[in-house]
Amino acid sequence: MNTSNRRVGIIGVGFGAAVYAPAFSSEGWDVVALCSRNAQNARKAADAAGVPDIHTDPMDLIRRDDIAAIGIVTPPGAHASLAIAALEAGKHVLCEKPFALDAKQGRAMLEAAERTGRTAMVGHEFRHTPQRAYVRQLLDENYIGRFQLCTIELYLDRYVTREPRPLTWLARRADGGGILGALGSHYVDALRHWFGDVASVSGRLFTLRPDVVDPATGRIVQSETDDAFMFTLDFVNGGTATMIASFAATPARGARLVVMGDRGTLIADQPGPNPMEDGTVIASRDGAPLQPLATPAQLMPLTDARDHRLAAFRLLVRDFTRGINEGTSPAPNFSDGLKCQQVLDAVRESSETGRTVRIV
Repeated sequence: MNTSNRRVGIIGVGFGAAVYAPAFSSEGWDVVALCSRNAQNARKAADAAGVPDIHTDPMDLIRRDDIAAIGIVTPPGAHASLAIAALEAGKHVLCEKPFALDAKQGRAMLEAAERTGRTAMVGHEFRHTPQRAYVRQLLDENYIGRFQLCTIELYLDRYVTREPRPLTWLARRADGGGILGALGSHYVDALRHWFGDVASVSGRLFTLRPDVVDPATGRIVQSETDDAFMFTLDFVNGGTATMIASFAATPARGARLVVMGDRGTLIADQPGPNPMEDGTVIASRDGAPLQPLATPAQLMPLTDARDHRLAAFRLLVRDFTRGINEGTSPAPNFSDGLKCQQVLDAVRESSETGRTVRIV
């Protein structure tokens, strides 16, 4: 394929139109089409994003011979079939998280990427946020000594509503819903990026606010998925991480990530679920008081006022473009996606059985 072909089609018009389209466009790509099964939604999103074409059948977009890449921004239940079809059609793929419904699907996606030799990456853009990147740099510099423990708390009130929330794919198991996949996958990727592969997992899933309203009937039905979780991960290289998260907490308190070693501590606070562009790391080493550290300028190569997620996503698109030019799949790639999915599967298995699940 001609590596100068910078034409991309995006399947999905929510996050796809809000972040994928402007990120690709800002990094020199021609976003030629958006796809949604609802033509009205597709046309509205395309007009707002300045995208000329729409499709209602994703296979029509995938089969186009004038595009080099496909962005997949659908609910997770469709990721495997769409990614494999796109790869087999010769397209490079950037697939949104959570990667798949389970590790079996994830393995098939990775095998398709390896078989076709296309660039295949996962939308874990938050590796590129200054705060997350700086934590990784400080760990590489041995700032806190030997890593021992990481704790993460994430409390949001998205499901704290006067009336039951509408039924969406997030409440359906077959679509890959649940907070563990929707947000937990980002944190599992961050933990793997910081500390390496996971050896064993224990965890629990909760549905604290199960009532949802079916918009087709107006009746209250029960959510099939989790709105809170906790897990403990032990790493191959040593150290342990714990996380507790909820969409049903009140008041919302954002997130706090604390990384502790035998010489010191790193703290990363967030006002909401995602790290911000100007995120600060608070640190202490060798018994000194906690203090904010100045983020290195090289970790903030750009800003984008349109959406706080865009700067990191544009850096991810730069890596995707480099991978196409070099014939590689930079991290986070489909191998990372599979390993993250194995952890998510293990949390679910542990919740069902009450046992610790070994991965490696």
